[in-house]
Amino acid sequence: MKSPPVSHNALSSDNSAAPEMSQQEEPVREQTAITDFDTIRRSFSFWAIIVGLGVMLLLAALENSVLVTSAPSILAEIPLGDDWIWLTNAFFLASAAFQPLLGQLTNLYGRRWTTIGVIVIFIVGSTICGVATNTAMLLAGRAVQGIGSGGILMAYDTIVSDLVPLRYRGNYIAVILLIYSIGLTLGPLVGGVIVDKTTWRWVFYINLPVGAVSLAVMYFYLHLNYRSEGAAKSRLMRIDMIGNLILIGSSVSMLIALTYAGTRHPWSSWNTLVPLLVGFAGFLLFGAFENSRFAPLEPVMPPRLFNNRTSVIIAINTFLFTAVLYWTLFFLPVYFQTVALTSPTRAGVNLIPVSLLGVPAAAAAAAAVTRWGKSKLIHIIGLALFTLGQGLFSRLDEDSTTAEFVGYIFVGPIGGGILLNTQLPAFQAPASEADQAAATASWNFIRTLGGVWGVAIPAAIFANRVDGLIHGGGAISNPLAAEALVGGGAYEFASAQFVESFPATDQVEIRAVYRLAYQRVQLVSLAFVGFALLLCLFERDVVLRTELVTDYGLKEKKSTRAADPEEGPAEGEVSDRHRSD
Repeated sequence: MKSPPVSHNALSSDNSAAPEMSQQEEPVREQTAITDFDTIRRSFSFWAIIVGLGVMLLLAALENSVLVTSAPSILAEIPLGDDWIWLTNAFFLASAAFQPLLGQLTNLYGRRWTTIGVIVIFIVGSTICGVATNTAMLLAGRAVQGIGSGGILMAYDTIVSDLVPLRYRGNYIAVILLIYSIGLTLGPLVGGVIVDKTTWRWVFYINLPVGAVSLAVMYFYLHLNYRSEGAAKSRLMRIDMIGNLILIGSSVSMLIALTYAGTRHPWSSWNTLVPLLVGFAGFLLFGAFENSRFAPLEPVMPPRLFNNRTSVIIAINTFLFTAVLYWTLFFLPVYFQTVALTSPTRAGVNLIPVSLLGVPAAAAAAAAVTRWGKSKLIHIIGLALFTLGQGLFSRLDEDSTTAEFVGYIFVGPIGGGILLNTQLPAFQAPASEADQAAATASWNFIRTLGGVWGVAIPAAIFANRVDGLIHGGGAISNPLAAEALVGGGAYEFASAQFVESFPATDQVEIRAVYRLAYQRVQLVSLAFVGFALLLCLFERDVVLRTELVTDYGLKEKKSTRAADPEEGPAEGEVSDRHRSD
C-alpha cells in the first residue's frame, strides 16, 4: 500500500508564530509529516544508511562473541584473575545501562549526530582496548565499547523506525537478525584466526578502518529532520538526569551481585544479597520517580509507554524470551562438552544451526506481519515452538544421538527466529510516532537486561543442583572430582578434557551429575517460556500502521525557488522547529 505524499503544509503550519514552550507545558507530541515510503526506499541515501549502520552492527556483534577464542591470549598478557568475567560484563552492562539515555539524546539533538557520536565512542573504546597495557585500561575500553555498541543497535532500530512504516518494519529489523547472527557466528572464528596469525590487539584494531568508513557514510548520507525546540543548552536541561542515574546505578548494583553470586560469594551472603536488593530497590525507585510529580516533562522511560496491557505483555515477554535464549546458548555447550564429551570446536559447530535456523523463520514471520498487519498469532506460534524446543532440549542425555539433536534444533530455534524481529514493532505499535525513540531505547534496555539475567539465573540453578547432588546425594564418590565441581566449579570445569581426566567409573558419575544439572536448568526454563506463552494469549492485536507519520524522516532536497514568507517553507524545506541534523 502506497503512503500519501509528504505534506509540507503540516511541516510549516504556523510554526514561525508558535510561542516558546514554557516549562509547565507538555512537550509537543503531534506528528507533523506524512512521508512517502515508496520514494524513500528507492533513494540511494536510504540504502547507504542501512548498509552503513549494518556494517557497524556486524562489528558490534563480532565484539560480543570474539572473546570466546581470543580471551586466553588477552588474559595471558593482561591477567585479570577472578575479574576476567568483566571483559564481557563491562561491555554488556554499559550497553544496557546507557541505551535509554541515548534514546533521549536522539530526540533532543537529532538522529544524525547521536549516531555519529556512538560510532565514534565505539571506535574510541576499540582503540583503548587495542593499546591497553593494564587491567584498568582494558576494562575501561570494554565499557566504552559497550556504550557505543548499545548505541549503534539502538540507532539502527530508531532510524529504521523513522524511515519505515510500522507494518513493513519487521522486514528491515530482520536484517538486524541476519547481521547479528553472522557476527555472533563468525566472532569465535575471527578471534581464533587473529590470535593464531597476529597479536590479540587486532581483535580491537580491526574495528578502526571499518568503523571509519561507516562513520563517513553516516556523515554524508544520514540527514534526517528533527524537532528543534530551544537552544542546545536548554535541550540538555531537559534530559532526565535523575532517572538515568537511578537506572544506571541499579543496573550496576544488580550486575555486581549476579557476577559473583555462586562463585566468589554464596547466594546467601551479604556480598550478594546487598547489591542485589539495592538493585531491585533502585528499579522500584526508578518506576516511582518516573510516575511522580517530580518527574521531568520528558522522562527517560515515559510511563505512557506502559499504559496498556499489550505493551506491558510485550515488555515482559521480551525479557523472558531473551533470558531463555541466552540461557540455552550458554548451557547447550555445557551439555555437549561434559555429557556428550565433544570438543569445544565441535560444540561450537553444533551451535551454528541453532543461531542460523532462526534467520529464515524471522524472514517468514516478517513477511506474515507485513501481509496481515497483526502479530499476536505470530507470537503465539513462535512461543509455542520455542517452549516445545526447550522441552525437547531437556531430554538430551548421555545416549542421545546426533540425529536426535538435529531433529530437536528444527523446533526451538525456529520459534525463536519468529519472535526475534516481531516483538519490537508490536511494542512500538501502541506508542505515538513522537515516542518511537523512547520506545525503541526502552525495549532494547529490557532485552539487554534479559540477556544479563539469562546467564545469571541458569548459572545459579546449575551450581545449586550440582551442590545438592554431591553434598546431599553423594553422586560423586571421587573426592577430588567432588571438590572441583562444588561451589560453582562445575561451570568452570565444563569440558570433555576435565571429565576424561578421571577413571571410567568416575566419568560415569561426573557425566550423570552434569546431565542432571543441565536438565534441571532446561526444565526451569520451561516455566519461564510457558508463562510467556500464557501472557501472549492476552495481547491485544494492534493493527500495524502502513503510513509513516514522523518528524524524523529523510531530509528532502531544497527547491531552487525562494520561500514566500506568507506561504511557508519552499518545497523540501522545513521550518525552524523542524530542522535537519
